[in-house]
Amino acid sequence: MSKKALVVEDDSNIAELLRLYLGKDGFEVSIAQDGGKAVGMFESLQPDIVLLDIMLPIMDGWQVCSEIRKTSKVPIIMLTAKGETMDKINGLEMGADDYITKPFEVKELIARVHAVMRRSGDEEVSKEHKLEFDKLVINLDSYELIVDGNKIDTPPKEMELLYHLASMPNRVFTRNQLLDEVWGFDYFGDSRTVDVHIKRLREKLEGVSDKWSLKTVWGVGYKFDVED
Repeated sequence: MSKKALVVEDDSNIAELLRLYLGKDGFEVSIAQDGGKAVGMFESLQPDIVLLDIMLPIMDGWQVCSEIRKTSKVPIIMLTAKGETMDKINGLEMGADDYITKPFEVKELIARVHAVMRRSGDEEVSKEHKLEFDKLVINLDSYELIVDGNKIDTPPKEMELLYHLASMPNRVFTRNQLLDEVWGFDYFGDSRTVDVHIKRLREKLEGVSDKWSLKTVWGVGYKFDVED
């Protein structure tokens, strides 16, 4: 069965180019030219991947990403014409899996599509993936983060990063190790991706317990520090 891709892009030339190349790659492609239609089409189509422009009529790409993340962990690649750091950071904070700056090479974009889909397809659970610490439960089976008894909305990649760190307490990971082991060897981004996700996790976790913490090891990377 062919995979389904939803392309959300108001530039008809780019949208048709993506339809052509994704179609050649075996995808069944649907196109939405504004953010409002994109949300409705996502709910009806249930695509396997979303390619999402940022600058859109009706509802921008960040809003569309946020709406999708309320109900789905489907891979999302953000398309940005600006290439500015804050655009990329905003996309990651909203729960996007990757981003690519226009103008882009179509072959690179297709490679990124396959990379994020491979990562999402590797999330088959063969045993319980649940960690418990003082006032903290990290459940990767249900993608739930429970902090001091409260369920905290957390994007999938933040959950995976926290679980990875907490599954090996007190071990220091470099940014490149985390990119390889959480995002995958195919990841095309840079190490700032890790910093963005750590920052967002700290906002959720800071001050909850004095028995554990997310710590920066200056000049090296990060660790989930647990008191003896």
